[in-house]
Amino acid sequence: MIMDRDKAKAAFEEYTNRYDSTEIRVRLKIDHTYRVADIAERIAKSIAADADLAWLLGLLHDIGRFEQLKRYGTFKDAESVDHAELGADILFGEEMLMRAFPGFTHDGYEKIAETAIRAHNKLVIPEGLDETTVMYCNILRDADKIDIFRVLTEPPYDERNKLVDTLTAPAREEVMEYVRAHRCLPGKMEKNMFENWIAKCCFAFELVYDESIAITREQGYFDVIFKHDMKDMRLKAQYDELEKELAKKMKIKY
Repeated sequence: MIMDRDKAKAAFEEYTNRYDSTEIRVRLKIDHTYRVADIAERIAKSIAADADLAWLLGLLHDIGRFEQLKRYGTFKDAESVDHAELGADILFGEEMLMRAFPGFTHDGYEKIAETAIRAHNKLVIPEGLDETTVMYCNILRDADKIDIFRVLTEPPYDERNKLVDTLTAPAREEVMEYVRAHRCLPGKMEKNMFENWIAKCCFAFELVYDESIAITREQGYFDVIFKHDMKDMRLKAQYDELEKELAKKMKIKY
């Protein structure tokens, strides 16, 4: 894929300038976008995939978040709209925003990009996709999950993360079964704040590429996330079990 990254960044900035970048959630998503793009590029290079396409997918994967926040005042898909579907509609639907970004019309990349963007937040990738499309879906999904761990440690979500120490409602057994099976929780399964926190950590279980695991370990966000002093012994037992299972996935001595 041949593309001009400066032009792509300019087009992205032109679009996001429609929104208030002084709003912390807008700023967070802009920063998240660039980080996901860089992580996706690194993963792609590690498996000899097209680094430009992977980077561009990262740049565009959350384009729907800005309009979602404007319309509904939240990033919670369950309370508003599926942000991945909204973003893909903005890019490839009537508005055809993708025309502002170079490269998609080359070698069928447009269809790959639309599929990857629509699938990046889903529990599983759609069946029946060709091997190349699955690869780019996995690259984008891994990159997005990796940076979500950073989001958990930074404003405004770091304050919510700190509340984990004070929680008293443990996770249900069916949630812990997903932990033991090394699987992500289905959407809307979590019923309390501790289960929601567990669900975010479980993203690590479904990282596909060795490079993704290496990046996660390098960044050290789990070192921050697991610096808790749980007061409730039931939660502490579940917390310790989650940490132990994640250590297996991350290939860390527990």
